[in-house]
Amino acid sequence: MIPITRSIAIDPGEIEETFVRSAGPGGQNVNKVSSAVQLRFDLANSPNIPEPMKRRVAVLAGKRLTKDGVIIITANSH
Repeated sequence: MIPITRSIAIDPGEIEETFVRSAGPGGQNVNKVSSAVQLRFDLANSPNIPEPMKRRVAVLAGKRLTKDGVIIITANSH
């Protein structure tokens, strides 16, 4: 379990990790190497997150939250 607060934890299986090609300059590796990671968390259907916290996180997630209630975070480095 991944601790969120003292009383709330989420199962690691609730986070989906995908490696993707990053945007931006790539040099030799452009369009060949997956150089970014995308994390997806289904906030709407997570059984361990209380509804008041889901509403707050949804506001904080902003554009990272899909209409289906999934938070998508993409990270890369150049």
